[in-house]
Amino acid sequence: MKFFIDTANLKEIQEAHALGILDGVTTNPSLMAKEGITGASNIEAHYVRICDIVDGDVSAEVNATDYAGMVKEGTHLASLANNIVVKVPMTKDGVKAISHFTDHGISTNCTLVFSAAQAILAAKAGATYVSPFIGRIDDTNWDGMELIKEMAEIYAIQGFEAQILAASIRNSRHIVEAAKNGADVCTCPLSAILGMLKHPLTDIGLAQFLADYKKGNA
Repeated sequence: MKFFIDTANLKEIQEAHALGILDGVTTNPSLMAKEGITGASNIEAHYVRICDIVDGDVSAEVNATDYAGMVKEGTHLASLANNIVVKVPMTKDGVKAISHFTDHGISTNCTLVFSAAQAILAAKAGATYVSPFIGRIDDTNWDGMELIKEMAEIYAIQGFEAQILAASIRNSRHIVEAAKNGADVCTCPLSAILGMLKHPLTDIGLAQFLADYKKGNA
């Protein structure tokens, strides 16, 4: 499974990259605004800075909601760097735009997916990645992991090439469950990735090793 980090913070991206496990980055207008990055030119420049750090795919989201606007904006975003993936919402015009981008060799990430039916349409249109929002589904008292499992089964049966990108990841357990249920990619905050390093028995074991070493070399 691939690891993407969901942020626009360059320090967090660099830290995840330094671990040697980072495969890509996802961002959105909210994450850009959180870093104080506003205005089209500033946002575009920031995408380029991210792409300079990461070799893998970097999702850049369109702000337009109509087909023509998505195509125009997405085509421009894709021209910023070779590893830009155009992030498009799961709407009627969004599906049309994904089909256009597919026909023109531009990679896409279909975002805001909440059902298997939506996931089928996105894959059929040729989306490179399809992003079910796990945490948000859980917030409605439904099981987000069940959607990943369902998508994995459907894609395998139908031979769809779209990669399942588990999004809205809230914690390390979400990452493990997504991997178990067939996600191809997890995009998550740095805290969730670093949380995977932690286990009390590891801390206890390391403390014991160090204590024994100290005794033997006193």
